[in-house]
Amino acid sequence: MTSRTEPSYPAARAVAPKVHAHFARHVAASRQLDEGPPGHVPGTDDVEAIIDAAFWASLRREEGYVPRISLALLPPSEAVHPLLFERPLPLAPATLVRVAPAVERPGIHLGVWRDRGELRVWGTTSLVPSHSFVLEVAAPGLLVVKHHQDGGGKFVNVAVLEGDQIKIIDEGASSLPDCPGLVTSLLGFGPGGGRSVDVLVQLAVSMRAHGRGGILLVVPSDNDRWRESIVKPISYSVGPPFSKLGELVRQTLDDPASLRWRDALAETVSAVAGLTAVDGATVLTNQYALVGFGAKIARREGSAPVERVAVTEPVEGGTAVVVHPTRLGGTRHLSAAQFVHDQQDALALAASQDGRFTVFAWSPRNAVVHAHRVEALLM
Repeated sequence: MTSRTEPSYPAARAVAPKVHAHFARHVAASRQLDEGPPGHVPGTDDVEAIIDAAFWASLRREEGYVPRISLALLPPSEAVHPLLFERPLPLAPATLVRVAPAVERPGIHLGVWRDRGELRVWGTTSLVPSHSFVLEVAAPGLLVVKHHQDGGGKFVNVAVLEGDQIKIIDEGASSLPDCPGLVTSLLGFGPGGGRSVDVLVQLAVSMRAHGRGGILLVVPSDNDRWRESIVKPISYSVGPPFSKLGELVRQTLDDPASLRWRDALAETVSAVAGLTAVDGATVLTNQYALVGFGAKIARREGSAPVERVAVTEPVEGGTAVVVHPTRLGGTRHLSAAQFVHDQQDALALAASQDGRFTVFAWSPRNAVVHAHRVEALLM
């Protein structure tokens, strides 16, 4: 066993069997479909040890900095162009904190594997096989278990641990009636690879990252009825609509792996998401044309105030509750719920300053605004 100076982290032991079962299921399915190297099924002891070490590391400081670490469980022989330490390091909180500054940039993982019976950190890697176990330290005491979904850079969250709170992502949530494509893609089940929907995923991640809160309205491109729910004029109207994001999305059919294309898409997503930090709502069509930002949402003339919102979170044990929209947060969430109540062919993405993120969509089956709490999928 790996030596430690800290007491054990109880949540690590509690979550390890469920994480093991998740990877066993996905690796078996990958082998059946012959999708290439399927990754390894992590043992419960390995899962517990990695989570335990990462948790205690997250509570330490190195020269005043909070450590940001990503750990990937795989042998160095299966990494692509790995950076190998001549002497593997012990998997211990103190060690992880010391090397954290070298690996805090996105996309760099510390590789972990057993060496002479003990888990050790063998080096770093940027690429890992599909369905590999990855653990990310998102904040002090906040850990996210992920699995690598494909040969690119996409990860799907498996579990979120924050102190003694454990959230296991419910993959079955994607099959719920009226589940928006954005939520389906976040759960790892985007249609056809989820290319266009994934742009909304990237926008959601970027909105949450700027930490200022904001609203993104996704409206139909074939009509202007949504304007009935917006105070005129829009504070920062864009004319003609900014179309670069939509053009980049359509280019994915030609060369989705192009590094230049990925950089351009990332820059454009960041620019559009940044507009949501301005007071008011940012308006984007479902063809990804930016119409304006700083828009004020108003109840459509003749429409009733929204009184009921169904709220769900895609985690195991979660149940739908129906609440008054004021229970969801402040005026931002109330405005987003009212907009979708009045414009049932639109989506509203609402980010809070505290990190909460809600996708509002109309549920035809239940004739109610459905608020999907998805921050556990965005970390």
